Amino acid sequence: MVFVPSLRLLAVSLVALLEPVSAIWPAPQSFTKGNSSLYLHQKINITYNGEPVRLPTSTSSSSSFFLSSPKNVCGSEGPGYEGLFTKTLAQQQLLYKEDYPAASLSNKEIVQAGVSRALGSIFSKNFVPWMLQPRGKLSEFEPDLYKGQKWIKSLEIVQTAKDAKTAFKPALAGEVSEAYSLTLSAEGDVKLTADSYIGVLHGLETFTQLFYQHSTGASWYTPYAPVEIKDKPKYPHRGILLDVARTFMPVKNILRTIDGMAASKLNRLHVHVTDSQSWPLQIISMPEVAEKGAYHPSQTYSPADIDVIQKYGALRGVQVYFEIDMPGHIGSLSLSHPDIIVAYDQWPYTWYCVEPPCGAFKLNDTKVDDFLEKLWDDLLPRVTPYSAYFHTGGDELNRNDSMLDEGIRSNDTEVLRPLLQKFIDKQHERIRKQGLTPLTWEEIPIEWNVNLGSDVVVQTWLGQASVKNLTSRGHKVIDSNYNFWYLDCGRGQWLNFDNADYAAFSPFLDWCNPYKSWRHVYSYDPAANLTEEEAKLVLGGEVAVWAESIDPIALDTIIWPRASVAGEVLWSGRIDPATGQNRTQLDAAPRLSELRERLVARGVQSSSVYMTWCTQDPTGKACEYPMV
Repeated sequence: MVFVPSLRLLAVSLVALLEPVSAIWPAPQSFTKGNSSLYLHQKINITYNGEPVRLPTSTSSSSSFFLSSPKNVCGSEGPGYEGLFTKTLAQQQLLYKEDYPAASLSNKEIVQAGVSRALGSIFSKNFVPWMLQPRGKLSEFEPDLYKGQKWIKSLEIVQTAKDAKTAFKPALAGEVSEAYSLTLSAEGDVKLTADSYIGVLHGLETFTQLFYQHSTGASWYTPYAPVEIKDKPKYPHRGILLDVARTFMPVKNILRTIDGMAASKLNRLHVHVTDSQSWPLQIISMPEVAEKGAYHPSQTYSPADIDVIQKYGALRGVQVYFEIDMPGHIGSLSLSHPDIIVAYDQWPYTWYCVEPPCGAFKLNDTKVDDFLEKLWDDLLPRVTPYSAYFHTGGDELNRNDSMLDEGIRSNDTEVLRPLLQKFIDKQHERIRKQGLTPLTWEEIPIEWNVNLGSDVVVQTWLGQASVKNLTSRGHKVIDSNYNFWYLDCGRGQWLNFDNADYAAFSPFLDWCNPYKSWRHVYSYDPAANLTEEEAKLVLGGEVAVWAESIDPIALDTIIWPRASVAGEVLWSGRIDPATGQNRTQLDAAPRLSELRERLVARGVQSSSVYMTWCTQDPTGKACEYPMV
């Protein structure tokens, strides 16, 4: 018997296929939408816990804040806007101030700045979605400006819990709720509810993703009313590791990275700030470290720079924390303090490290301890107000380094382990005394069998076996599996080869090839093959951006939109609760394409997802591989 679908079923299926995908990224835990259009005006009434977000000045009257005639923002007639505003105190609000600078890190100021950015994203940094609709069909997607316009009347923001004193530097274990709910009625009333200011910021980001710029250029609309969203992250740690030591990244590039993170609901920026190649971090009490260790005087981070970066992140729900890798990967200190470093710039470097110029701390020298005490006393109090943790590195320590150390002269693990145990214990204790949680790379507990405090978080990079190993031993883990989430991979070798080695190394692939496409990034599940109890110890993950072959010019295209893809894995999980199945590339690609357009409109130069032929099919079917 051959099944022949009825015309009605075909019609329903066709409608389902042509229905635009509403591009919320990352995918909310629960999301329902309608198909009615509502317009947004710059003078929307906004309150936060019942108080106006934008207060009028004392010298202004209510009549100066509101339109005396039903005109839209550019002065043309805007049907349906008449009488939308009354003159209550809550509605006597100024036009939004784009890029409002928060006066403090209070929840109200952070929310006010978040509202400013959200409205700026909608009104000044938005886009006309022609590239996301079938060719020539944009007019069928966007509403007709002169056919019964309905306006969004108000945005009510309610924070249901008071922020704790530690809310602005939350701990790893999700102490601060990031959950939010967002409703938009068909009548134009919006309500955003969250437990914390961070949840409010996430909800505002979702609010911006509901809106597009009209092709006339003078109006902004959502075609999805009514909307109901309930959302919270699966993992509390969703981050990017950014290497600024191998190649210096200017402050403006780091701030733009934070902008992209906030748009993608990523919340941790891990700055790998020193390495053997350079030391760009200025230390007030030891100016010689950066003076001699940086590539150039222009390529350093001052205390003011660090403060700007951390505050910028805090205002956007992104916690910025730093890593000083040790006891290996520290060779740049040899330029200012040669008496505490061994194996710097040794050749052939392969005997002493994985990449030049090598260099490690002496593990049995009191001068190292004196240096680190002075370093921590200077640095940690400055970063503590905005961070919950500090990363002490610990990866790729080569035993042969200690063969050159006159105080050890051994590469025997049994000789080195107790020295390393003492070293790690002392540094972690100093970090704890500043109210910070220590982090370390996986080699410290796995390769060196160093005992760690129960508070220490271990970052893995060598794959799922390491995650299984560590969680089975009770360690909390941040996953950066190089097989999936090393974004610098697949760009070829950065080393040069003489003719004698040409044939052996051609075609000069890098150690971690291939390139990790967004589809490959999307396929990774940090909890795969773990028991329920082990999975609870995975706090989240970070994509890694190592900078041997990346500079500020290429940075955006390396990170975006692939970091956003990992962000959805960590926020939404691989399973779609509506279907019980893994989210597919067919679902992700149209939403990711839209997020990419939003990133570009906001100044983040993201790579494309695929060609316009594909993006103009909102179902993703046009570029689906045919299974035959």
